[in-house]
Amino acid sequence: MKKFKSLFLVIAGMFLALPSFAQTSESTWFANLQSMDSTQLTLLVILGVVLGVIVLLLILMIYLMTFMTAVFRKENPEMANQPSWWDEFKIKYVTGKMKPVGGKEEKELMKEHTFDGIVELDNHMPPWLANVFYLTIGFAVIYFTYFTVLGLGKTQLEEYAEEQRIAAIQIEEYKALAVSSIDETSVVFDETPAAIAAGLSIFSANCVACHAQDGGGGVGSNLTDEYWKHGGSINDIFKVIKYGVPEKGMIPWQDQLSPEEMQQVASFILTLQGTTPANPKAAEGERYVPAGVEPAKADSVAAPIAVEAVAEAK
Repeated sequence: MKKFKSLFLVIAGMFLALPSFAQTSESTWFANLQSMDSTQLTLLVILGVVLGVIVLLLILMIYLMTFMTAVFRKENPEMANQPSWWDEFKIKYVTGKMKPVGGKEEKELMKEHTFDGIVELDNHMPPWLANVFYLTIGFAVIYFTYFTVLGLGKTQLEEYAEEQRIAAIQIEEYKALAVSSIDETSVVFDETPAAIAAGLSIFSANCVACHAQDGGGGVGSNLTDEYWKHGGSINDIFKVIKYGVPEKGMIPWQDQLSPEEMQQVASFILTLQGTTPANPKAAEGERYVPAGVEPAKADSVAAPIAVEAVAEAK
């Protein structure tokens, strides 16, 4: 029985080590599998086939041993009355030896108290239940040692924190990819205060020489009225900033500003609509009215929105 208990503890350690190993190296194992070339994968498959054959041979050996035992028991009458190895295994480690009903051994197990004629027997636990109990003890000792004493494994809180860290990195990578993919076809008006403030800073550093600090224009066009030479949508403004208008003296900014920065300054320029510059330049180009907005309605709502956005940015 002691040998069997020791074997159970060893098996418990093996089963505990496997999930712990998988827990810490699941992602690396999958990455290594993907990085294997065809030769390595072929060797891995061959190794799996060999292991499968070994398992089949073990099963076949057990079957042959059982068959030979049955043949010997038939040929030798003395062995016929002896229990098989499987019966002995079940008695020792699974069911245990049952006490004969009404026998002397059963009477010795009877407890003194009775209830309504029912007598309780002081039986020992069946071997399978006792072995499960020993297994849980071994599992608990190894688990506690691995995670608490040695500190090799990560606790649930540490795993959660690690997953949060990885998720944060993935979110930043996604944002960076999304920002880098902004162009004149996908750009949208960003009305957040942070974006407008960033656009104001970029405008003040690069655009005031031609368009004035308040957007009233000078060498460049007036950005506060509704008239535009190349269109007044966020897409049109982004495109002009990105590629410039070399024949009119405006340089392309795609090599100096990131897509996000061009989106921010284009969004800020739209907030100048309806404001009153100190020295506005005469209107140039054609009047732009957003799609789906009537001109009269555009006149009534453009100025308050623009003034509020600029105030938040400042």
